[in-house]
Amino acid sequence: MPKVSSKGEHMPASPIRKLVPFAEAAKKKGRKIYHLNIGQPDIETPEVMMNAVKNTDIKILEYSHSAGIESYRRKLADYYGSFNINITLDDIIITTGGSEAIEIAMMTCFNPGDEIIIPEPFYANYNGFSCAADVVVKPVKSYIETGFALPPISEFEKLITPKTKGIMICNPGNPTGYLYSRGELELLKELVLKYDLFLLSDEVYREFCYDGKEYVSVMHLEGIENNTVLLDSISKRYSACGARIGAMISRNKEVMAAAMKFAQARLSPPTFGQIGAEAALDTPKEYFEQVQKEYVARRDFLIDALNKMNGVFCPKPSGAFYCIARLPIDNADKFCQWLLESFEHNGETVMLAPATGFYSTPGSGINEVRLAYVLNRDALKNAMACLEEALKVYPGRTNS
Repeated sequence: MPKVSSKGEHMPASPIRKLVPFAEAAKKKGRKIYHLNIGQPDIETPEVMMNAVKNTDIKILEYSHSAGIESYRRKLADYYGSFNINITLDDIIITTGGSEAIEIAMMTCFNPGDEIIIPEPFYANYNGFSCAADVVVKPVKSYIETGFALPPISEFEKLITPKTKGIMICNPGNPTGYLYSRGELELLKELVLKYDLFLLSDEVYREFCYDGKEYVSVMHLEGIENNTVLLDSISKRYSACGARIGAMISRNKEVMAAAMKFAQARLSPPTFGQIGAEAALDTPKEYFEQVQKEYVARRDFLIDALNKMNGVFCPKPSGAFYCIARLPIDNADKFCQWLLESFEHNGETVMLAPATGFYSTPGSGINEVRLAYVLNRDALKNAMACLEEALKVYPGRTNS
């Protein structure tokens, strides 16, 4: 029988989704599961977006332009302009979700074997995207004790070799919720200039910055306009994960011309998704104000509940809707599976994502989990009750 490719063998499974079979089995037993393992918000998608899709009178569902529908790109450029990111429609390629934006960016900017430095923990699928593009991830570790702040620039510099071609960040961060300051980004800028690197930035969660803290984009950094690539998605902004619309953005004309060839090879992004996304740009400001207020309330409840539990520590995130908590457990993968297989509290349990899958360094995150506060506060309250009881009876509980 023919063997699958070595790339297929080495492609990492999603740590967010690998526990799904255990969740399905638990549901068949009649258990209610609170899903804090995945960033699927329970916030309603804006009505203006849904209506645009419902009310289309399309007779033939044609391909769109490979870069995306022009009217959408033009309107999207105005959206970025409202954040003082000054670009034109030609600086934008619409993609099938943020995932494709990252894949195209990696294939455009890097050769096989090139190295990219990424602060860890990082979004687990960066490992998969880099594997698909034959790019080598060099992790630089951030720590829960500092709230996952940007590691010292000296730690980045230690990793730089002749094969280093880029740095990638997520701001605000998934899975940590950390929001990089302007000062931290300026330090990265100096490194990018010194070694002539690409700086890729996943900024999907820009709408979700809390406590009056400033959102700073890599596109705001002066002097590295040809080094920066912005990666984006509408999935979380409009609670529209299933629309599968993202964007790759750069002022570097050479990068965008090369990326366009990859975009042409996959033909075009989804038409209905783009129609909805274009309409979503008219979402009232009140929608985001209400959503942000709700996420802040959820965050405050969750972080407070976690830190009240014996042996648990969780820093307070300033953005996105995730946090990483350190638990008094021997192994996060075992614990998260045990929650689904062997535990219930009043017929309920909670599904978490082991943090091990968000690190590239072996052995890291062994006693950490990621929680997504994407459920309403009543559901979060019940989920935290489950977690607190679980930690009391888990056979692998530690004294830490």
